[in-house]
Amino acid sequence: METEHQRSAGGLAVRPGDPDRILLISVHGGRRWQLPKGHVERDETPEATAVREVREETGITGRPLAPLPPIEYWFHLHGRRIHKRVDYFLLVYVEGSTDDFDRDEVSGAEWVGWDEALRRLTYANEREVAEAARRAWADLRPREAKAAG
Repeated sequence: METEHQRSAGGLAVRPGDPDRILLISVHGGRRWQLPKGHVERDETPEATAVREVREETGITGRPLAPLPPIEYWFHLHGRRIHKRVDYFLLVYVEGSTDDFDRDEVSGAEWVGWDEALRRLTYANEREVAEAARRAWADLRPREAKAAG
């Protein structure tokens, strides 16, 4: 069976506050919750893809802070075996509104607390990415607060 390799990138955006919130999208009428992601375009870095996909799918612009662990998985589509790698990046909110989410690609975009996000995320591998993002954010948050103040 022929194997096709695909590369995507996505972002986990954080909105600082009390409490901090992270951005999730829902798809399939809200039956599945996930992190925004999409195909890396020709001559585009995975980091740039992450920023673009978060903006396109959610209406939010984020600034990249750190890479997160990638995920890899396999699936079958139209008689082909697909190997997909998704590179994720931690982003901090810059501007935008979830009211501007892409209604053609996603069912909704919502800011939720860390614990709620971990409960909602459909896939275990994305929950692992969110846990890594939470640890990275704990380390980066003091620096970000100082820079903003």
